Amino acid sequence: MIRWLRSAVFVALGFTSAVGVSVVLILLFWAPRTWRHRVLVAFCSMLLRAGDLLCGLKVVVEGRENLPDAPSVLMIKHTSALETYGHVPMFPRTSWVVKRELIWTPFVGWAIALVLSPIAINRGNGHSAVRQVIEQGKERLASGNWVTVFPEGTRVQPGETRKYGISGAALAHAAGAPIVPVAHNAGDFWRRREFVKRPGTVRFVIGPPIDASTQPPKETNQIVQDWIENKMREISSAYD
Repeated sequence: MIRWLRSAVFVALGFTSAVGVSVVLILLFWAPRTWRHRVLVAFCSMLLRAGDLLCGLKVVVEGRENLPDAPSVLMIKHTSALETYGHVPMFPRTSWVVKRELIWTPFVGWAIALVLSPIAINRGNGHSAVRQVIEQGKERLASGNWVTVFPEGTRVQPGETRKYGISGAALAHAAGAPIVPVAHNAGDFWRRREFVKRPGTVRFVIGPPIDASTQPPKETNQIVQDWIENKMREISSAYD
């Protein structure tokens, strides 16, 4: 019961603060993008601290030395809600690849569109969506933004995977940018569609940059998936 109550407080705090911060960000439409990004980073950092205090979700980051100096493509395992906001303070300013319906969400979606310069795709468009990620992603990288891709497209249960989408590897190949793979075990403690959060240490592991220029995107994609899934077997109890 105590764990349920703590989770309820965390969810209520997250929801109300997300709406409030979204309103603030929308009202700051006139401000420099760096200001708005600092507000977002502060909000995401607050959620990480709240998750630790209320639910015992301690987050550690490993492999920061692997981060390239140049804007890169992040490809992150997707098992939980935690990595969507949790990775924001860990990396330079990023543009997310998201389904277009997300930015239609009142307040939160509008703020995402304003602050993150997302690449909002129609996932049903197939090759057209990949071309959009390549074209808009090259613009984002050229402007100094990193690009965040959740290659599985949706959250999967811990211990599971699905075929990684090709858009991140195709973008990196076309832009001449490295791919930074990221594995984490957040799903061990906060699963998809699960209300109660279990205490534990969430490990975010940043892998060595992967050169996308030396092989076709399909092969790069497999290299990325192999690295992430092999690392997941090391850090996640769901793979036992």
